[in-house]
Amino acid sequence: MPDAAAATAAPDARLAYPPGKPPPSWAVATAETIMARWPEYNRAYHASWTYVHGYALCAFERLYRDTDDRRYYDFIKSFIDRHIAEDGSFRVVPDGRGRRRETTFTNLDNMMPGNALVMLYELTRDERYRKAAERIRRALDDYPRNQDGGFWHARALTGQMWIDGIFMGQMFLTRYGKSIGDGAYAWDEATRQLLVYAKRGERDDTGLYLHGVYESGHGERACRWADPKTGRSSEVWSEGLGWYALMLVETLEVLPKEHPNRAAVEDVFRRLAEGLRRAQAANGCWFQVVDKGDQPDNWTDTSGSAMFVYALQKGIELGLLAESSYAPVVARGYAGITSFARINERGLVDIYQACDGVGVQVDYRHYIDYKKSINAKEAVVGFLWATEIVERARLRRDAAR
Repeated sequence: MPDAAAATAAPDARLAYPPGKPPPSWAVATAETIMARWPEYNRAYHASWTYVHGYALCAFERLYRDTDDRRYYDFIKSFIDRHIAEDGSFRVVPDGRGRRRETTFTNLDNMMPGNALVMLYELTRDERYRKAAERIRRALDDYPRNQDGGFWHARALTGQMWIDGIFMGQMFLTRYGKSIGDGAYAWDEATRQLLVYAKRGERDDTGLYLHGVYESGHGERACRWADPKTGRSSEVWSEGLGWYALMLVETLEVLPKEHPNRAAVEDVFRRLAEGLRRAQAANGCWFQVVDKGDQPDNWTDTSGSAMFVYALQKGIELGLLAESSYAPVVARGYAGITSFARINERGLVDIYQACDGVGVQVDYRHYIDYKKSINAKEAVVGFLWATEIVERARLRRDAAR
């Protein structure tokens, strides 16, 4: 039976986990599965350098810090070193289809893996990583914005601000500001992007946010998904809201206590957390369209659900949320997402109940009917983020023995 992953997965990938039984650590088993399926991680997806690579490498870094297992560090470094030459320039590297295309920073998605560049600079002080990160940083200098300062999702997507793009751009920028420079700009920009979206994209007064907002007047063709009066998309998409939840807590972890926007960002996060607490489904997960769980054709999504588990647990750890109120939500969420995970006949982790690569859709029906995929790339990595943070204390105890 072929592996239930992308066609680019190594055909002989196998692990020793017993099929059908939960592993000792879902986080470790998922990371090992990624490494087994894609020993050359640049060949995993539609391009050799994508937001999903960066998303995964963040979790690999956390596992490395939890366990001191060198495999995780080596996996990160191997991916980055394939792309970065000795002078800090970007090499042209084959992707999953064998294509070789230049890495550009004309969209926010491609900025995300820059987080791993900064991480390696922190640990090695190798100047090539700093120089490569500087190239990404400079791409923001003239990056296009709406009148309120919100970044377009891509230079070609005129006037379009997507909720996922806030994570993609600011995940890199906040770490760059913390470890390399431009800290004042990084904090101001990251909080501006979060708060601009909070103002433009909230669904009524729920603390939940729509997938996209659009500003006309840039000489472009009409945006099909945008309401012609409000410029807003129609629905609160689980995974998109998850990207936003992640960026809120990741920003609040490093944002100086005295920053003038800190209180406002904390308020946005707490209101979002309360909205998620109210919207959690009976199985512990959250619906594909988060605020329409009463619709009989709606279904629970592992990708966004995993993101919410991570964000809520991180909120507890940062002292932003009451443990008594939210620890049960996290526990139910962890149980929910792991109920949609399986060890297959090859001993590899498979993740079910998610979609792959969803852009902004025109209406509820298009979100609900979007094709589900086994091992949707964002869901696999979201699952890794969530299981690592929930299992972290045990992983660290085991590593210390």
